[in-house]
Amino acid sequence: MTAGQIAALVAAGAFVLLVLLLGIVLVKLGRTLDEATIAIRKAHENSDPLFSGANTTLTHVNTQLERVDGITAHAQAVTGNVSALASVFTATLGGPLVKMAALSYGVSKAVRARRKAKGDEGKHSRKRRRKA
Repeated sequence: MTAGQIAALVAAGAFVLLVLLLGIVLVKLGRTLDEATIAIRKAHENSDPLFSGANTTLTHVNTQLERVDGITAHAQAVTGNVSALASVFTATLGGPLVKMAALSYGVSKAVRARRKAKGDEGKHSRKRRRKA
């Protein structure tokens, strides 16, 4: 055997070794891709119930929001009615009630002032009697 033939045999052996190593890597890569495909399928199968549950939840939330919209509309109507009632009350009874309150305050103040004046006169007359 010549040196060229030995070099060719070494090169052929190295090439066979390289092909074997690449074959092992490709087999492992194929298994990894198979596992990834299985995981993706399982995730896809498990996501269907999740999405249907989310759709059900959204349907319930929309129903509740419609109820809340109705409640706020009724509350707004009640607020408008109370405001109208307050303005009617103020227009019809507010003025006379204010006048009556002012009159009663003035009368009570005058009565207190008169009692105080009588009380002061009574004290002075008592002192005069004692001195006499």
